[in-house]
Amino acid sequence: MKRDGENSGSLLPGFEPHEDYARKLDAADPLARFRDRFHIPKRADGRDAVYLAGNSLGLQPKTVRPLIEQELQDWADLAVDAHFQAKTPWYTYHEVLRESAARLVGADPGEVVMMNSLTANLHLMMVSFYRPTPERHKIVIENAAFPSDTYAVKSQLRHHGFDPEDALIVVKPRDGEHTLRTEAIEQLLAERGSEIALVMMAGVNFLTGQVFDMKRVTDAARRVGCAVGWDLAHAVGNVPLSLHDWNVDFAVWCSYKYLNSGPGAVAGCFVHETHGRNLDLNRFAGWWGNDPKERFKMHLLPDFVPRAGADGWQLSNPPILAMAPIRASLNIFDEVGMAALRAKSVRLTAYLRYLIEQTPSDHVEIITPRDADGCGCQLSILAHDRPKERFAAIEQQGIVCDFREPNVIRAAAVPLYNTYRDAWTFAQALAHCASA
Repeated sequence: MKRDGENSGSLLPGFEPHEDYARKLDAADPLARFRDRFHIPKRADGRDAVYLAGNSLGLQPKTVRPLIEQELQDWADLAVDAHFQAKTPWYTYHEVLRESAARLVGADPGEVVMMNSLTANLHLMMVSFYRPTPERHKIVIENAAFPSDTYAVKSQLRHHGFDPEDALIVVKPRDGEHTLRTEAIEQLLAERGSEIALVMMAGVNFLTGQVFDMKRVTDAARRVGCAVGWDLAHAVGNVPLSLHDWNVDFAVWCSYKYLNSGPGAVAGCFVHETHGRNLDLNRFAGWWGNDPKERFKMHLLPDFVPRAGADGWQLSNPPILAMAPIRASLNIFDEVGMAALRAKSVRLTAYLRYLIEQTPSDHVEIITPRDADGCGCQLSILAHDRPKERFAAIEQQGIVCDFREPNVIRAAAVPLYNTYRDAWTFAQALAHCASA
């Protein structure tokens, strides 16, 4: 197994490569019982599939259906009166999610709101936090950023009259490496900070699985006067976050990956309280961003006065049927706690890496950083030859992971529902296809 030159460090000691050892780890796992809280897809023979695609779409919690059915029943029984008389009143439904979501991202409750989709939220945030001048108008993103982030950033640059070829700065790895060095980002910001209006990066890169040192990057951007935003699509529910203490300006995330809230689920948004208190901050406006005590005065209030906090960036009333699944998932996160999830994740991912590296191969290479601080649930595996054939061979063995063009296989061992035996099964399949 080839290794990225940057990814030094040792794995957790004491692992063994045998299936019985994987079963032993599962028997001792304090979080093993939470697997039963989710619907596990089945193979054609009725057995559980090995589902390692939670970085793309998380599994459905079993409590989702009754929560949605409750909202359907309230709609049927109460109709419009459900806004205030439902079991969970619709008028304040988004507020039910606030504290749990804030705990996951390390924020105060007033700094977080669940709304819209990730890219819509990103555009709304850039309206407020990308305020370019002729001298300082450039935006920094990471290499191989998620496409929607790149599209959004480039479109914002064009909207303000700037050419992305000049105004977009893409931080790239050193030659021969797959991931970024934090010191390279810091050096870029130190040298070119006076040109840069916004640093807009992912907390975890979707392609490589690299976890960025968000605090160090934020600090470096702050030192040179840049605004800082983070796309946490692959970070929230995966790695510990402290957005308030890191002094991040804003962050956005989806909730259908590690937060298990369903396809296209309602996204989340963080705005630091420093900005949330600034009611004069430029933003796009909609009626749900008003003070809820004044909201139904409607035409009697022709001027928008935003509510303090992240709620002041809302545009429209929340989609109740789409928010119910988020409640189901966040309840599980509150019960387990991020510290326990991260502890299992570090060990489970290290075990998966250990198993893969038991079968050295020139055909495949893990490109996700080895150090635990640089790695979340996902391992990205570069296939040097016949990548699609190798991926298809893995799928044929009842394993669900995913493939990103041109040659990256992504496997995410999610601590809420994946087992050590899942890791063992995947490693066996990869070894078989890599030796073919």
